[in-house]
Amino acid sequence: MIDAVNADAPMSFAEELRVQRWDDHRYYHQSRINQSLHFLSACTFLVVYVLIPFEPAIAAVLGWVVAMWVRQIGHFFFEPRGFDKVNNVSFEEKENIKVGFNLNRKVALLAVWLAVPALVWFDSSIFGLLDPVVSRDAFFDRIGWGWIGLAFAGLLARTFWLMATRNVQTGAVWFTKIVTDPFNDIKTYWKSPYYLAKGQLLDPMDHVHS
Repeated sequence: MIDAVNADAPMSFAEELRVQRWDDHRYYHQSRINQSLHFLSACTFLVVYVLIPFEPAIAAVLGWVVAMWVRQIGHFFFEPRGFDKVNNVSFEEKENIKVGFNLNRKVALLAVWLAVPALVWFDSSIFGLLDPVVSRDAFFDRIGWGWIGLAFAGLLARTFWLMATRNVQTGAVWFTKIVTDPFNDIKTYWKSPYYLAKGQLLDPMDHVHS
């Protein structure tokens, strides 16, 4: 369990990162299915990180189509939505205090994600800004680059919003958390498929109150 932090004392960068990760875990990762899907997503994201310098468009497609969707399926379909007895808080309260992307923000982000290939299909020149694509490979390559742009835009937009509405450190911490989430998820959830195979659908979360 994370030790309580004095609300009146400013947190260091490391402390706030630890708190953001802890809140994300205890509030939004109680389902063993969701945890297992996050483990799979995290492994995929590590492959994406390796591919980015060499095949950025392919990395973007793998990251969005596989890693991101696997991740969000766990949140949308398997995570409990009712009153959170583990943390004694309602689902609506959790969504309101969410530092990063709550479900409504994720829906908006995924809608824009779907709009990228639709736009490329409708006008591959993006209203004359680029040369039209002339092959299937170029078509998918353009979609991949569009998804790369969306990933960076979404990440930076939320980071700067947090910096402007909360403080610079909170935004920087959240940015760091998102970028390093694959490593932390593997460390945290590598045993989740084992517990799921044993029939445990929900993490008892005993460590939250220990």
